[in-house]
Amino acid sequence: QVELVESGGGLVQAGGSLRLSCQVSGSTVSSFAMAWFRQAPGKEREIVSFMSRNGRSSANADSVKGRFTISRDNVENTVSLQMNILKPEDTAVYHCAAASSFNIYSAPRQLNEYEYWGQGTQVTVSS
Repeated sequence: QVELVESGGGLVQAGGSLRLSCQVSGSTVSSFAMAWFRQAPGKEREIVSFMSRNGRSSANADSVKGRFTISRDNVENTVSLQMNILKPEDTAVYHCAAASSFNIYSAPRQLNEYEYWGQGTQVTVSS
C-alpha cells in the first residue's frame, strides 16, 4: 500500500524560506511521476511543481517560477519542495501526489491523473 506523508510546513514571514518533504512508503519514489499541489482557502487545488518518473524533467507553475524547486532523493525515498522568497499568496495546504501510469519522460498536470495523495501540510506566510 502506497502512502505519502508530508512534513516541513509552518509559519514564516514574507521573504523567508521553507522546505517541504514527502516521504513515500510502500513503493519507490522512482516508480512515480511526483508533484506538489496546493490549496488555499476558498480556492481550487492547483499544481505547483512536478517531476517526471525518470527524474530528468521538472517544471513549476508560473506563480512560483524562480522561487520553488522540486527535487527527489531515491535513497531516502522522498521528494522535496524548496520554497524561497515566500509571499503571503503562497499560504495554502501543500499536498504531494504520485502518478504511476504516466510516461517516464514527463508528469501530468491534472489532479485526476494522480492516484496517491498525502494529507497535506499547512504553509502560512505572514506579511
